[in-house]
Amino acid sequence: NSTNISVPCRQNSLIWSCFPFFSAAVDESELLSVPDGWVEPAFTRDDNPRGLLEESSFATLFPKYREAYLKECWPLVERALGEGHIKASLDLIEGSMTVCTTRKTFDPYAIVRARDLIKLLARSVPFEQAVRILQDDVACDIIKVGTLVRNRERFVKRRQRLIGPKGSTLKALELLTNCYVMVQGNTVSALGPYNGLKEVRKVVMDTMKNIHPIYNIKMLMIKRELSKDPELRTQSWERFLPTFRHKNLNKRKEPKKKSVKKEYTPFPPAQPESQIDKELATGEFFLREHVKKRKKMEMIKVKQAEALTKKKEERNKAFIPPKEKPFQSKTPKAPTESKLDIQAIKDKVKKAKTKKLGAPPVNQTPNFSDPKIQVQKFFKAQSWK
Repeated sequence: NSTNISVPCRQNSLIWSCFPFFSAAVDESELLSVPDGWVEPAFTRDDNPRGLLEESSFATLFPKYREAYLKECWPLVERALGEGHIKASLDLIEGSMTVCTTRKTFDPYAIVRARDLIKLLARSVPFEQAVRILQDDVACDIIKVGTLVRNRERFVKRRQRLIGPKGSTLKALELLTNCYVMVQGNTVSALGPYNGLKEVRKVVMDTMKNIHPIYNIKMLMIKRELSKDPELRTQSWERFLPTFRHKNLNKRKEPKKKSVKKEYTPFPPAQPESQIDKELATGEFFLREHVKKRKKMEMIKVKQAEALTKKKEERNKAFIPPKEKPFQSKTPKAPTESKLDIQAIKDKVKKAKTKKLGAPPVNQTPNFSDPKIQVQKFFKAQSWK
């Protein structure tokens, strides 16, 4: 009997050891954490040898400008989906793509991946990136941002802010999240791991709510550095993350025309006078029709004459010469009262002649006060006579 009792006790101990989550000794953090280097095993034909019972299909439309690209890369799409035994068809008349399962299909999730593939191709994602959705560790997210902002100009500015100058902001987001991001029209298509897709959606939604993506990128960079430290994995990171406050620096614009409220009175406003009341007050009501018409014509002629005189004045403005400024001579007038020093001027001229300034020296004038020179001049004059 003792042997019979001991056997089930050993079996019970083996069963409890297979289910560690029932034991209180096992730490919960170990059960919730995924071990490093763990890879989910691939789904093979042995997991589902009998295949699927029902046929499933999905279809999606694509814009006209994607027709040429899809027609060119469709053989590659059929080859990639053929590995999972998924049939794909392209209808260029209706502008649609259809995927459906076959009898050989054994993976039930393959049709969902094929549906995501044609959705990404319709949203301008290139085939080289879209075909990654067929992998087990890759997912996609198509974020609709067209209805998040009412004003179209504001929406275009925020969408451009997400892309950044020359795509720098989008490239930084891709490097931090390990995701491929494509901004096209009213949607943002993201392709990558699940954790990265969650961060991409948060950044895109915050950008559409007028929060600059540089703040979220800075947070992602800090988180990336903190995740490298094994001691900080189980701790809270709030003390390391910066807190950005919203500052509304722009003051509220005041309207140009301010409506001033009138004082409240219990009595209603006076009824405005009608045209007949005005004619009765002036006495025109009792005039005959031809007199009224003559008065109206006179008023019209007076108004026409006033308009003509105004037009003539405006035309004649172009012919009015502008006022000329009085002429002012540039050379200043010589003072009349100032006395000239003639001897000083003569000395300056003599000094200037004696100086050599690159020209040959000037011969000095003969001194006519010498008596010999005067005698010579006298004889020359007598001989000429």
